[in-house]
Formats: sequence, C-alpha cells, structure tokens
Amino acid sequence: MVLAEAPGLACVEDEVLKIMPVQKQTRAGQQTRFKAFVTIGDYNGHIGLSVKCSKEVTTAIPGAIILAKLSIVPVRRGYWGNKIGKPHTIPGKVTARDCTATLGNFVKATFDAISKTYSYLTPDLWKETVFTKSPY
Repeated sequence: MVLAEAPGLACVEDEVLKIMPVQKQTRAGQQTRFKAFVTIGDYNGHIGLSVKCSKEVTTAIPGAIILAKLSIVPVRRGYWGNKIGKPHTIPGKVTARDCTATLGNFVKATFDAISKTYSYLTPDLWKETVFTKSPY
C-alpha cells in the first residue's frame, strides 16, 4: 500500500491484489510473463482498477499503477434502507456478470458493477413532471 498524490484527488492509495505468472508456448520453449492486478482509491468515492502484463514484476506493478490512475471512476453514494447520516453506501442493487471463481475475474466484475452506479438515476434525482392540458 502506497500513498501518492494525484492531480484532482486527495490522497490515493494503491494495492497490488495479485501477481500471477502466465505462459505462452513458442518455438523456443515457454515465454513467462507476469500479470499484476492493481486497485487504487481514495476512500472518498473514487476507485480504479487495472491489469498489466510484463516480462518482469518490477515493470508490471508500476505500469498497472499508472493504468489504474487513468481508469479512476466515481462511485455514487447513497442510502440503503434508511437515511441516517451522510450517504455511505451504493444507492441501489447493481450487478455484473463474470466468472467469480478467480480473483482477477471477481475484481473485474465488482469494478464493473460499481462503475455502473452513475449509469442510472435514483428517484431522488428525477425531475418533477408538469402535465399541461391538451388543446384538443
């Protein structure tokens, strides 16, 4: 966990979730690369996720951190159940589909669901509808 300053955000914290070796078969044998899963957030309604694959772990992690900072999305906060205090949770049920057996797919599905929170309007954001009488 590293604290860093990002423009426009307060103090963001990144976390390397998983580093896994992946291989492909070539004519000369197997080529091993390392895939790094990194999340980043500021505990104030902003999160980012990235996956970076590189030949070395020392280049995969900084590359994934940079990509995570570029993929930061806002998280809509609201209430679930009762309205006590400040908005503290996601305002509705969101879903995303993916195979959640592995950590990488589970994190991608969770990030996709949370990033969809700004794709719909909750009832408190609906505009009042004013009906006018038809001239006919």
